Amino acid sequence: MADPASYRPARQDIPTNPGVYRFRDEHGRVIYVGKAKNLRNRLSSYFAPLHQLAPKTRTMVTTAAAVQWTVVGSEFESLQLEYTWIKEFAPRFNIAYRDDKSYPYLAVTMSEDVPRAMVTRGEKKPGNRYFGPYSQAWAIRDTLDALLRVFPVRTCTKGVFQRAERSGRPCLLGYIDKCSAPCVGEISREDHRRLADDLCRFMAGHAKPYIRELTRQMNEAAERMDFETAAARRDDVGALERAFERNTVVLADTTDADFFAIAEDELEAAVQVFYVRGGRIRGQRGWVTEKVEDVTTAQLMTHLLQQVYGEAQSELAPAPSARRKQTAGGSTDVVAKHRRTSELAYRQDTIPRTVYVSAEPNEADELRNWLSELRGSQVAIQRPQRGDKAQLLETVAENARQALALHKSRRAGDLTTRSASLQQLQEALDLPDALMRIECYDISHVQGTNVVASMVVFEDGLPRKSEYRKFSITGDAARDDTASMYDVIHRRFSRHLEQQRRAAEKGVHSGGVAPDADDAPARAFAYPPNLVIVDGGPPQVAAAQRALDDLGVDDVHVVGLAKRLEEVWVPDDEFPVILPRASEGLFLMQRVRDEAHRFAITFHRQKRSKAMTVSALDDVPGLGPAKQKALLKHFGSVKKLRAATAEEILEVKGFGPALATKVAQTLGGGTEAREPAVDTETGELLD
Repeated sequence: MADPASYRPARQDIPTNPGVYRFRDEHGRVIYVGKAKNLRNRLSSYFAPLHQLAPKTRTMVTTAAAVQWTVVGSEFESLQLEYTWIKEFAPRFNIAYRDDKSYPYLAVTMSEDVPRAMVTRGEKKPGNRYFGPYSQAWAIRDTLDALLRVFPVRTCTKGVFQRAERSGRPCLLGYIDKCSAPCVGEISREDHRRLADDLCRFMAGHAKPYIRELTRQMNEAAERMDFETAAARRDDVGALERAFERNTVVLADTTDADFFAIAEDELEAAVQVFYVRGGRIRGQRGWVTEKVEDVTTAQLMTHLLQQVYGEAQSELAPAPSARRKQTAGGSTDVVAKHRRTSELAYRQDTIPRTVYVSAEPNEADELRNWLSELRGSQVAIQRPQRGDKAQLLETVAENARQALALHKSRRAGDLTTRSASLQQLQEALDLPDALMRIECYDISHVQGTNVVASMVVFEDGLPRKSEYRKFSITGDAARDDTASMYDVIHRRFSRHLEQQRRAAEKGVHSGGVAPDADDAPARAFAYPPNLVIVDGGPPQVAAAQRALDDLGVDDVHVVGLAKRLEEVWVPDDEFPVILPRASEGLFLMQRVRDEAHRFAITFHRQKRSKAMTVSALDDVPGLGPAKQKALLKHFGSVKKLRAATAEEILEVKGFGPALATKVAQTLGGGTEAREPAVDTETGELLD
């Protein structure tokens, strides 16, 4: 159970704007999405004392490990974005949205012979037109009711429509002129479809003329002192305005675009991008970068687009084997065509038709040509000046500014804390060099079975997860923890020495790696740590130091952190180093040790789970899970299967002579020379 105080943001770092927030667990999964008029006030309420929180809220905040937020322009926008992300992530704690309801849409069933207008929350069907989603169902129902005066499209169900056809009498809406009654022929089906098309065009955005007309009717009724009619028209205008309220989160249904914005100062820049597909925000991403050189905003934007879409280009590059298949001819032509079609669809989804930016990039023409080539069709790079796209881009820019401010406030605290902890460790352990890289090792097993080890890396006090490594330990090295620790340290630094030797042969300076594809997976082993931490006391420390001595490594220092009293043990020292319990140095060592333990036990559980499902049938080449299941179902057990001949295995559905012979030979049966597995006199099965 996590302590909410461990990830609580500082109150002054949270903006007071309206927005949407997300709680994530330790694995990065979104577990709750919420919205707020004032993000600071709303998020602060989650970090009250636990006994003051409701049971659901208490469970949620103790399950979470981080909280993030996105600033929007209005409360209505936060409602729409909250809905989008709840549908996207399906968070486990958003229980109010787990039924089969959602926000309402206005649907016009153009796929039917006689189109129908209706408010729906169900699945979208191809061929129909959908408008929405809307925040209030009553508003769109009132709007539809008002629109039926001008566009009297049928709204009845299929059963009501067919009943009216049979009886020759329209329903009530036909009598009160809110339906053109195509069921009884008062309007032809072609004219009714044109009426439905007019309704769709109206819903697509041509609403202002009708709002002006209703407003004129309201004013005229008020001048005549017909206040009842004026009130009705006033309500109609209000319903129309609510239904067609424009916002910066929901754009036109045809909008596919990426919105990029940069916020910067003299030293750093923060970037935010919103991915909009089908008029909805489908994703958000952010970066913070240091200005290592004197660059303009236009250059920053160019580098950003190159990085983002360059990643997409590397993912789209086909493997050599795939390229060979495409040129092989014959039946592979179909595979190649399908692959090209899939790649084109992926390109067009990854690289949209339009990229909106807060600052025009330099070399814009070259960028357009490059993106157009990647996408396979024309791509535009634009900077919107007005309208809903400009408003959404301003929202993205506000998020970039907030991200930069949050990064600076956090980094100021983190730099101070990390610097203090690293300096305390260096002084306490009397080390000559600054601790730029720390590696920690832990052994995990259950009573000597499935022995594994982990290696985690911290650089500048921060985890470098891309350089974590896992080790499987077998044979004599698995007899106890000290032998396992010796084996792991010896293997890791043997790789380090080997990488150094290769680099020296290829003329690369110490600490570098030759640009050889064969060296890529082991790249991290070429960089030695300043400090090695092992989880344990003097025996584990002595084993690690012995491994380094045997390899001749004398520039790496080893310590051990004993869990019982949090003592720091150094080699060949009778007494441990005692760090103050509240010191930042001890806290950093504990964090590194706990991360190594977590990583090791996760790998151990994976290996143990796999070992528990191992079967003798796994050793048979070409025998998949389905055929294994068929064999066990036919014979009842592996013991009986071992006694079966190839001819008996042939009786199982799906087995041919070659596979049956392979199963019999692998399991010890199917040959005349083998001992009989069944006593022919008594019928007893023999081992």
